Amino acid sequence: MRVIVDNKIPFIKEAIEKIADSVIYTSGSDFTPELVKDADALIIRTRTRCNKELLEGSKVRFIATATIGFDHIDTEYCREAGIAWTNAPGCNSASVAQYVQSALLLLQQLKGVQLSELTLGIIGVGNVGSKIAQVGQELGMRVLKNDLPRQDKEGEGDFSSLQALAAECDILTFHVPLYKEGPYKTLHLADHAFFRSLKRCPVIINTSRGEVIETNAFLNALEDGLISDAIIDVWENEPDINLTLLNRVFLGTPHIAGYSADGKANATRMSLDALCRFFHIKADYRIAPPQPRNPIITAGSPAEAYLQMYDPRRDSEALKTHPEQFEKLRGDYPLRREKEAYTYIPK
Repeated sequence: MRVIVDNKIPFIKEAIEKIADSVIYTSGSDFTPELVKDADALIIRTRTRCNKELLEGSKVRFIATATIGFDHIDTEYCREAGIAWTNAPGCNSASVAQYVQSALLLLQQLKGVQLSELTLGIIGVGNVGSKIAQVGQELGMRVLKNDLPRQDKEGEGDFSSLQALAAECDILTFHVPLYKEGPYKTLHLADHAFFRSLKRCPVIINTSRGEVIETNAFLNALEDGLISDAIIDVWENEPDINLTLLNRVFLGTPHIAGYSADGKANATRMSLDALCRFFHIKADYRIAPPQPRNPIITAGSPAEAYLQMYDPRRDSEALKTHPEQFEKLRGDYPLRREKEAYTYIPK
C-alpha cells in the first residue's frame, strides 16, 4: 500500500511506516495529480484540496483528513468516484475547552469580572460546545445553550433561542460549523443585526470558523460599545487577518485553540484507525504526545494551576507582535498538553 502524508501531521511517522509499504511525506499545499496518481490513500489536513482536479485518474481509494472540518474534500466527487473518506470529529474538543477555560479565567483575573455571577451563552453544542457547557458549570456560571439542528432533532429541551442568548448572556461563545447556505446557515451568523440585538454588552468568543462573524459588523460593535470585549482565535480571510480587529481584542490567537498535542494525537490516531479499518490492517501502533517539561504544577488555586498549564496570552502576544507570521505561528506551534498530563499540588 502506498500512502501520501501531509508532513505537518504529528506523531505519525513510526506508526504509518508499520502499516504502509511506501510512504511519501509532503507539504499539504504540494499534493499534485502526478504525485497522487499511484497512491492508494492520502492522509491530509486542510491545506490539501481533494477534488476532481487532484484525484481524477488516480488509484486513490481512501482519504483521511486529520481535522474536524472537511470542506477541503469534494465529498460529492469522492462519492461518484468511489473514494472513501473520513475526518476526525471531536478530536480536539478538549483542547478548545482548555483554551476557552483559560480565556475565561483571564477575564476574571484581569478584567475584574466574577464568572460565577455571569451567564454564558454557547452557540453550537456539539463535541466542543458540550465540553464548554461543562466548563461553564464548573466555574459556577449560568449556562444557556443554542443549537438549532439539535433542537429540531431532539426537541426544545435544554436549548434556548438565539434571541434569548442575545438578551440574557454576559459572554457568548461560538462553536458551530461553517454552513454557507441552507436552514442552518452560519456564514455571518453574527452580523450587524445580531450585534444590535445584544442587550448585556457581552464578551464575544469565537473558536469555530472565522466566517461565522462578519468582520465589519464586529468592528462596528466594538466601536459602538455593543460588546465589551472579544477573544478571537479564528478569522475571516486567514492568514490575511484584519489588523484593526486584532489590535482591539482582549486575546487574538492564530487559529490554535485546538492545537494541544493531545488533540493532534487524537486526530492522527483516528485517521490511522480509519485507514486500518478500510484496508483491513491490524492496528499495531501507539500514538502518544511527549510529556510536558514540568508535569508537576504547584499553585495556590485550581485557576492558577490551569493558567500554568496553558496561558493563551503567550499566543496572543506572539500574533499581535508578528501578525505576518500567522501561518508560521500555527505550523511551528510549541508543545501544549492538556490537564491530564499534569499533577496539581496545592500550595
